[in-house]
Order: sequence, then C-alpha cells, then structure tokens
Amino acid sequence: MGHSYGDRHRLCLGALAVLGSRIPEGLKIFLVALAIVDDLGALLVIAVVYTASINWGGLVVATLFFAALFVANRAGARRAPIYLALGLGAWYGLLISGVHATLAGVLAALFVPARVRIVPVALAGVIRRSADAIELQEANGMRGAMEPERFATISVLSRTLDAANSPIQRFEHMAHPWVAFGIVPAFALFNAGVAIDASAIRTLAFPVPLGIMAGLVIGKPAGIFVASWLAVKAGLATLPQGVSWRHVCGTACLAGIGFTMALFISGLAFPGTGLESQAKLGILLASLVSAVVGIAILATSRRDSRVLSE
Repeated sequence: MGHSYGDRHRLCLGALAVLGSRIPEGLKIFLVALAIVDDLGALLVIAVVYTASINWGGLVVATLFFAALFVANRAGARRAPIYLALGLGAWYGLLISGVHATLAGVLAALFVPARVRIVPVALAGVIRRSADAIELQEANGMRGAMEPERFATISVLSRTLDAANSPIQRFEHMAHPWVAFGIVPAFALFNAGVAIDASAIRTLAFPVPLGIMAGLVIGKPAGIFVASWLAVKAGLATLPQGVSWRHVCGTACLAGIGFTMALFISGLAFPGTGLESQAKLGILLASLVSAVVGIAILATSRRDSRVLSE
C-alpha cells in the first residue's frame, strides 16, 4: 500500500513545494493523510462496484490468509518473507474470489508491524556502548571480525538496529526502487497514453469528460472542505497550527489531481471503448485545472497564528 498513493501525493507535495515556506508543515501532513484515505476509498469502490460475482471458496481462502497475517502480527513476527508469503496467498484468494485483487495489498499492509522495538534514547545508548566496546577490543589487539567478543558486540548492535526499524518501513524501503522506477512508469506508459488532437478536444464536451472534470475540480474539493469543516465544528478534529480554512480549501483543490487510481478506475469502467480515452483526457485536464486552482488559492493564503479550531 505504501505506493498505491505515492505517485499522486508526490505530485501534490510537489505543488506545495512551489510555494516554499509559506505552507505550514501541518498542511503537508494533512495532504498526505488525505491522499491515503482518498485512495483507500477508491479501492473500496473497486472492490464493491467492480465485483461482478463472488466465488465464496476463494473468499474463504483469502480470509484464512488474512487471519494468518493477524496471528503473525500478534505473535511478533517481523521478517519480510512471512508477510510476503501470506500476502501472496491472500492476493490469490481474492483473485479467484472475484473481488478485485488490488484490495489484497491494502489489507495485507494493515497487518505488517509499524512499531519499533527500541526507543531512540535506548538506541543511542546501545550504539555508544558498542562503540566503546569495539575501541577497547581494538586496544587489546582484537581486530579480527571473527573474534568472539567482537562478533558478540556487532551481533548485539545489529539486532538493536534491526529493532529500531519497523517492518513496514523496511518493506517500503525495499519496494521503493521497484515501484518508483519500474511499476509506476510502466503503469503510466500503458494506461495514460491518449492522443490529443482536434477530435479529442471536441470530446471534452461529452458527458464522460464533463462528469469527471466536475467531480475532480468541483465535487471532490467541496466534499473534502465540507467534511473537514463539519469535523472541526463537531469537535472531532482541530486544524493544525498555522493552517487557515483558505489553506484547507486550496489543499482540497489539489486533491483533484488524479493519476494512478483515477486511470485505473477509468480502465475498469470503460474497458476497450472510446469512452476510456475520453475519461483519461478528462482526468488529465481536471488534474491540471486542480493544480492551478489549488496553487493559486494557497499562494494567496497566509499563515494563521490564531487558534483555528474555534
């Protein structure tokens, strides 16, 4: 899941980066959280709307593997091969069940431990003691890597460093090069291609592109802004320090930037039809308009030093 939202949230953060220090840190955190929740919602739509029929046997298989992932998590398992094997089993179960298998990655990621086993202060202490021990061993002439005391010290340090990283961080770090330089570019190559000519421009007045643009440019920002306002007024949340409602409005507009999930859903909704090209063109134009409007609103916003939750 770490990169199901990564491409778009990087585009949005890139838009914020244009504005530099005028953007509060809390707004960037809000944007990343919004991108995650947004794509989770998209995956749920895929699972519910684009499931024609259900093979209950496959769903049972997937459920068993998800239960095994839960048990592994509760038992304290932290090794990648365990979660990879069980996650692949859950993916196969969903695949044969008829439910879109994309959901498997999101659900499996929920069971991968995200907590570290050692706090930073304790880590610093272990590193200092290990460094002192190695220096003492050097002074006593124990320079070989296979010296028992040297090996024991390095082993303790290695286990401590391993405990200082959560498994989900390690998995994301391992997957990042493959996703960033392989999977996402390949997806863009095969799914984002659309010929832009006079005939394509004329299709922008058709219902599908107009509906997509209205949803991404108007409907989505309005929904995000209203939901945020209601959450704050109901006491369920507070605005981050330095963030004004104008900031929220601009960020909601940036959320209209669509890429991986929007293109993916358009492919599922209009497979092998001319409507798919119309949908892609609508997504690309809506993303451009959303970026311009969002940046324009944020560029004219100022940090709010007041208590903004009132």
